[in-house]
Amino acid sequence: MQDFTLLNQPDVWELWLSFWRFEDINALWVLMGSLLLGMGAAVIGSFAFLRKRSLIGDALAHAALPGVMTAFLLFHSRDPWIMFSGALASSFIGFFIIDWLPKHTKIKPDAALAITLSFFFALGLMLLSYIQGLEVENKSGLDKILFGQAAAMTQDDIRLLAYVTVFILLVVTLFFHKFRLIAFNRLYAQSLGINIAFYELVLALLIVMAVVVGLQLVGVVLMAAVLLTPMAAARLWSDNLKTILLIAGLLGALSALISTQISYLAPAMPTGPWMVVSLAILFVASLLFAPQKGLLQRAWQQRRLRHKVAEENLLRTLYKLCERGDFHTRSFSLAEIQALRAMPVSRLQIHLQRLAKNGLVSHCPQGWCLTDAGFEQASLLTRRHRLWESYLNERADLTPEQIHLQAERIEHILTDEQSRQIEAELSSTQTDPHGQPIPAATAKSGDAR
Repeated sequence: MQDFTLLNQPDVWELWLSFWRFEDINALWVLMGSLLLGMGAAVIGSFAFLRKRSLIGDALAHAALPGVMTAFLLFHSRDPWIMFSGALASSFIGFFIIDWLPKHTKIKPDAALAITLSFFFALGLMLLSYIQGLEVENKSGLDKILFGQAAAMTQDDIRLLAYVTVFILLVVTLFFHKFRLIAFNRLYAQSLGINIAFYELVLALLIVMAVVVGLQLVGVVLMAAVLLTPMAAARLWSDNLKTILLIAGLLGALSALISTQISYLAPAMPTGPWMVVSLAILFVASLLFAPQKGLLQRAWQQRRLRHKVAEENLLRTLYKLCERGDFHTRSFSLAEIQALRAMPVSRLQIHLQRLAKNGLVSHCPQGWCLTDAGFEQASLLTRRHRLWESYLNERADLTPEQIHLQAERIEHILTDEQSRQIEAELSSTQTDPHGQPIPAATAKSGDAR
């Protein structure tokens, strides 16, 4: 098939239609394998992510390499079940070493993981080199396990992958509540009488199985990304674990779909690496556009908060100006406002216009003045500010400048209920530490004093 860059648009369109008509049985197998691996690995990898053992998948993938080579040396066969059994045994030995070393020696968990990964990978490469020098059949393609070769997958490989994926999803569904408790609160799970060691062993088995069956498709080097990236992206979309697991599975499946199509349209581009690249793109998209935790949403929320703080500070500034005039004057020029609240004229006018749009201030011949609604809001903000200053003055060992800065921040988030609690705890709530009167809870322009 021609290289992707040399194909014209009609050729690409025909290839794309051919892919979705499933005319190529090999492409169908690769698609099915990628979908199964994407969903299964994403779901079980989520629990490794939650238990802060993110790199365990990478270590287990490297630990599987000598098992595959040993199984081939013993049976001179590349039967999927033989390869799977060898890799499973080797990965479990690696997992045991990673878990045993920190518990019985002074070696830290990260060092144990690095030692195990390096040793098993080096041993696997030595066995691979030895096999390459032997005169045996079926040795061709063993090196593809390093980076994966989806195109070499057979119907037996897909069948094995399907069995393992279904088994993983069924066990996760069956033990979901136990896994969730262990992941989030191990001590509480233990207090309930849950057999922690058993469920951790089951979880380790599922992770090992997901890693081992993915080697043919993704390879030793990239398997960790397939386990962890979907979960990292899914956490940006929800806080509910069931929803997170569902999203992670869907992202894994979507990456498989994208990578398989790219590999079909451009055979020189392998499925495994493109699956990881697709996951990375989906993660970046989630990082930017997730509705609650995305960077764009957070930037928008921070921008709104800055505007809110600036406008509420302006309202309180106008209240202080009214207070200075004994509440007889409620109109003030830009210069008078700037004398109390330093701000560029352009920004000051923008914020005043926004307040006017919300009906909190109005423009008059003498300048800007508070409306009744604006005065009530400004009085409430001033009350919160001075109550918090009084509370900090009585309960915290802070300087007056520190107290004022803290009050400047907290006044924007204090609720009425919290204000009442603070007032109840204070010995006197008539004035703040600076001698300024604290406005009543429902002050109006005529009874502010």
